[in-house]
Amino acid sequence: MANTIPTKGNLISIRRTLTLAHLGFDLMDRKRNILIREMMNMIDAAKDLQGRIDVTFREAYAALQTANITLGTCADLARNVSVDHSVSIRYRSVMGVELPIVTAEDRPGSVPYGFAFTNNAFDRAATRFERVKRLTHEMAEVETAIYRLAKAIRKTQKRANALQNIIIPDLNGKVKFITEALEEKEREEFARLKVLKKRV
Repeated sequence: MANTIPTKGNLISIRRTLTLAHLGFDLMDRKRNILIREMMNMIDAAKDLQGRIDVTFREAYAALQTANITLGTCADLARNVSVDHSVSIRYRSVMGVELPIVTAEDRPGSVPYGFAFTNNAFDRAATRFERVKRLTHEMAEVETAIYRLAKAIRKTQKRANALQNIIIPDLNGKVKFITEALEEKEREEFARLKVLKKRV
């Protein structure tokens, strides 16, 4: 405040900045609340998804175990399954935070292995693992979104705290300092005019 010159122009400028700081704090507060609400929805979805993944993984490994028992080891058959390159990622924005949308091409009816050396246990295992893959895509989307939202919430909270605890009090102090200095100048001017009036 020592380098703040107490003029009416500075007072008007600082009051304008103070109004913008209050507006910025309100916007940060709203943004934080929206991001928190979005993250809570994602956390609920993640819990539900985690339960479904656990069940599907158990079913898939049980089916694979049955296939291994009936066919011997399935490693040679599994090598025939090609790597899936159909996963694509798009983004949606929530209050400036880019959240991923993971999509994968469904290939219904395409079987990457021959039927001569397999049985229905192997088909069941392949179907279950296909479901695991789809759920894993969903889980990756949700977990990445939660991570990004948490990071954005932390950053927004820091900015809101800086505005509320540092910038706004500093600007209020400057407004008070300049107002008091200008009032003091007015009192001095009034006293000087009174003395001049008595002399005349």
